[in-house]
Amino acid sequence: MTRKKKTRSLADKVTIRTGRRKDYKKWRHDNPDQVAPSRRFVAKKQQQRKLQAVRKLARQQDGQNIAIHPDKEGDNPSGDRS
Repeated sequence: MTRKKKTRSLADKVTIRTGRRKDYKKWRHDNPDQVAPSRRFVAKKQQQRKLQAVRKLARQQDGQNIAIHPDKEGDNPSGDRS
């Protein structure tokens, strides 16, 4: 006797007559309020976004500063200003 493969697919949890993929797609299109990501998935994505923001902030702080618009007049190498 073979065991049924475990799946996280939402399609298996939906009870529709044929169980075919196109029928599930149609049902999902007709009932958008019943289709939502799981809490586990939402929490995982929130955590990933937080980590991504922390890493980005750390990269920005570690980077070197570039004086694009120098405030001092002595920084002008061409000496055009008098």
